[in-house]
Amino acid sequence: MAVNTISGINPVFSNISIGENSKVNQGTANLPFSEIFRNALENVSRLELESQALANAFALGKTDNIHQVMIAAEKADIALQFTLQIRNKILDAYNEIMRMQI
Repeated sequence: MAVNTISGINPVFSNISIGENSKVNQGTANLPFSEIFRNALENVSRLELESQALANAFALGKTDNIHQVMIAAEKADIALQFTLQIRNKILDAYNEIMRMQI
């Protein structure tokens, strides 16, 4: 059994920096939020497809690296949970705006 090295983790929102004194990258400054969110959803979808492909390959006996399968599944799950939490925050903000009296 071959031992594969662990590659770096690619964040869902890799083009957004978070911190006290952080500034938005010039490349993302012109992108609307919908485009950033669409890119994040495409990344989550890609992670899900990779996870399914590795699980299918493991089930068919094409690979015996259970660690790689489990890591891909967890990466996809965490990305999906993160995306759902962002969606929930957006809906909460929308509902709060709708409750405001003019």
